[in-house]
Amino acid sequence: MHTRIKTTAYFLFLFWTCATFAQGYEISGRIFDNTQSPISFANVILLTQNDSTFVKGTSTDDLGYFTINSVEGGSYILKTSFIGFKDVFRVIDVNQDIDLGPIVLEEDALALNQINITVKRPTITRQPDRLTFNVANTALIEGSTLQVLRSTPGIIVSEGSINIKSSPATVYINQRKVQLTSDELIQLLENSPANSIKSIEVITSPPASYDADSGSVINIIMSKNLITGYRGSVFTNYTQGVFPRYNAGTSHFFKNEKINFNVNYSYNQKKINRSNDDEVNFLETENTREQFWFSDVNRNTWSNNHNLNLNFDYFINDKNTISISSTGLYTPYFKYKINNNTVIENGMGDFLSRFTADNLSRDNKYNIGTDLDYVYESKSNTRLAINAHFTIYDYERDQNVFSNFYDMNNELEDSSEFNTLANQNTEIITSKLDYSVSINEKSTFEAGAKFSNVKTDSDITRVDIINGSEVVNDANSDAFNYDEKVYAAYLNYSLSSEKWSFNLGLRTEQTDIVGTSITLNEATNQNYLRWFPNAGLSVNISDNFSLYSTYKRSIQRPSYTDLNPFTFFLNENTVVVGNPNLTPTFIDHITVGTTLLKYLTFEAYYMNYDGAINELPRQDNENNILAYTPVNLDKTVEYGFDFVTDFYLTNRWSVYFVTSFYNVTEETSFGEDIVELSQWSNYSALSNNINLLKDNSLNINFDLTFGGKNLQRLQIVENRLISNLRISKSMFNKKGVLSLSVQDLFNEQDFRSSVNYLNQRNSMFTNLDNRLISLGFRYKFGNTRLSTNERVSELDERNRLKDLN
Repeated sequence: MHTRIKTTAYFLFLFWTCATFAQGYEISGRIFDNTQSPISFANVILLTQNDSTFVKGTSTDDLGYFTINSVEGGSYILKTSFIGFKDVFRVIDVNQDIDLGPIVLEEDALALNQINITVKRPTITRQPDRLTFNVANTALIEGSTLQVLRSTPGIIVSEGSINIKSSPATVYINQRKVQLTSDELIQLLENSPANSIKSIEVITSPPASYDADSGSVINIIMSKNLITGYRGSVFTNYTQGVFPRYNAGTSHFFKNEKINFNVNYSYNQKKINRSNDDEVNFLETENTREQFWFSDVNRNTWSNNHNLNLNFDYFINDKNTISISSTGLYTPYFKYKINNNTVIENGMGDFLSRFTADNLSRDNKYNIGTDLDYVYESKSNTRLAINAHFTIYDYERDQNVFSNFYDMNNELEDSSEFNTLANQNTEIITSKLDYSVSINEKSTFEAGAKFSNVKTDSDITRVDIINGSEVVNDANSDAFNYDEKVYAAYLNYSLSSEKWSFNLGLRTEQTDIVGTSITLNEATNQNYLRWFPNAGLSVNISDNFSLYSTYKRSIQRPSYTDLNPFTFFLNENTVVVGNPNLTPTFIDHITVGTTLLKYLTFEAYYMNYDGAINELPRQDNENNILAYTPVNLDKTVEYGFDFVTDFYLTNRWSVYFVTSFYNVTEETSFGEDIVELSQWSNYSALSNNINLLKDNSLNINFDLTFGGKNLQRLQIVENRLISNLRISKSMFNKKGVLSLSVQDLFNEQDFRSSVNYLNQRNSMFTNLDNRLISLGFRYKFGNTRLSTNERVSELDERNRLKDLN
C-alpha cells in the first residue's frame, strides 16, 4: 500500500509541474530526428554548468515537445538524449522564459547496431544441459506466451499439461518457479502477451540451484529494461472452436533511474467442449467377457477468469535492488457439465440395460502469490539474492450428480441423486538464499539454502437425496490435513576454458510430512533425507566437433490432492480415489551427445524412475466399477536417441527439426501378479519460420509435431499429429500487430488410449476442442523501445497444487 501511495504521488507531482505555472522561468523546445520526425519520450535533463549536477528533468510528449518549469535564473547545460541517437549538450543562460525551438538528434551508428529492433528469425543454441530458443524481436512474440511454448522445440502443450516430450515439465520465469496448478499455468500463459520474452530454455539437466523436484525445466527469460519512460499496450483475441472464446488485456510499464513498475491484467471468457467414447470389458474369472459397457460422454466447461501481475523494483544504488511482485488468478465463475449415456451388453452383445448420468459442478477459486526479493551485485561478479514467497490458494466445488437407470426393455427402472461439497485451502511459505562468486575468469562457485512449508486443509461432504430428503453419506465424507516441510541446501562449481567445460553440483533436501485423515483418524508420516548430485562435461575437439555428457538426480513429489483419501464420483460407477500412501519418485537422468558442424546434434539418454507416480484406471470386475487411483509404479525406464538440427533454407526461411526414437518400460505389482509393458516410439517436430515483404513485417510460422504410438501409465496411446499455423502482420509503424492462427490444422490431434493386461480391458477415444482459429490484435503506445521487468514467480511447491477432480 505504501509503495502504491508513493507511486501515485509521484505521477501527480509530474502532472502538476507540467500543467501549472509556478515561480521561476520556463524552458521549452521540440526534439526531432534527422528525418524531421518528432521523437517521443526523449530524455531532457538540466544540469548546472559548473559541476554538471542534476537540477531538473523531463521527457518529450508524443509530438516531441518538452517543457521544464520553475527554473531559477543562472547558467545551465541542457542535455537531450534518446537510445540509438547521439547526446546533444547545449549551454544556456536563463534570465527569462526560453523557447529553444527544434533540437535535432543524430543517429548513433554504433548504438543503432546494438539496439535497433527489427524482425529477426528465431535461433537455437544447444548446450550440454539445455536448448535455448531465442525469440526476441521475432514475430513469434506477437502472440501469447503459450503460443511461443507450442513453437518451442521439444515442448508439447496438450490437455492442460506442458511436457518435454513425454515427461511433465516445471515452468520457471527468470529462474523463479511458478506456483500454479497445471490448469492455472496454462490459463496464465495463454493470456500473457509474449512481447517481453527474450528466450525459452528447455533444460533437461538443471543445475543444483534448481529445486530437486524440478526434473525437466522450461525457463522463460524476459528481456531487460533499456531506457526510462512509459509504455503500454492493449490486446484482444477472438477464438473459434466448437464454441467461441474471448480474451483481452492490457500491460503498462514505467521506468526511471530508481524504479521499474509493471502491471498486466487480462480477462478471458470461454466455453470448451470435450467428448469421449469409453469402452470397458468387465471380465469373469477366466478373463472371458461378462459385460461390455460403452459410454458416450460429453463434457463442457464454462469459465470466466481474471489474471493480474504486478512487479515493482527499487534500485537503492547500482549494487542493491529490492523487488516485490505478485500474481493473482481469480475464477469467479466455472461450470463443469458432464452428460453420460452408458449402454450395457452381455458377453454375446445382447442389450441388458443402460443408464444416464448428469454431473454438474460449479467452482470458485483464487490463487495469489507474492514475492519479496533483495539482490546485491558487485562489479567483481559477486551476487547475493534473498527471496521470501507466500501463496494462498482457495478452491471450492459444489457438485450434483443425477442418474437414471433403464432395464432391458429400455424403461426407467430407478434413479439416484447426490450432492458433494469439496473445499481445499493451501498456504505455501518459502524463503531462500542464493550466493555466487566468480573465483576467476574461468570458474564460478555457487551456494544456497531454502526452506518451504506447505499446509493444505481439505474436506468433502456427500449428501444423498433419498425420497426428497438429504442424508449425509458418512462413508464418502472426510477431511484431510497435510503439512510438509522441506529444508534444502546446495553447492555448485563450474570451470570452463576454450576447449572444455565442467560443472559439478550437489543438493540435499530433508523432507518432513504429516498427513491426517480427520474422519478416519489415520495419520501418515514421511521423513527422509536425500542427496541429489548433478554433473556435466563438454569437450570441444575442434571448431566443428564437440562431445558432452550430463548426469542429474531429481525427485518428483505427489500433488497434495493425490495424497488425500477422498473419493470423487464422476457417476455411480466411475470414481477418482486419492492415495495417502504415495511416496516420492526418484529420477536418474544420463545423457551423452555430440555436435557436428555446429548445427547437427546426436544424443543418447537414459532415465530411471524409482516409484513413478501415475494415475491408473483400475476396473473392479466384481462390482463393475472403474476407479482412477494414483499409485507408485515399481519400475519405469526410458532410453532413446535424439537427432537435432536447425538451418536456413533462405535468408528469410529458417527450419528446425528434431526426431527421437525411444523406449519406455513400465512395471508394477497388481494383486499377486506383476505387470510389465514395453513400447518403442518416435517423437518428431518440424518448425518453419518465414519472413516476407521488404520490411519483414509479414511473418509465417508453421509447426508440425508427431507423437507415435507410445506407453504412458500402463496405457497404449495411439499416434497423434499436432499442427499449428500462425501469420502475423505488423502495422502502424510497428505499433500494431494483427495475427491469425490455426491450431490442429489437419484435425489429427485427437487420440485413443487403451489398457490391455491381466483382467483389465478398457479404452477411451478423446475428442478435444483443440481445432481452433484465432484472430488477435495488439497495439503498443508510449515509448515502444522500452523492455519490461515483467516476471512471474514460479515455485515447485505451487506446481504441485491440483484442482479437486
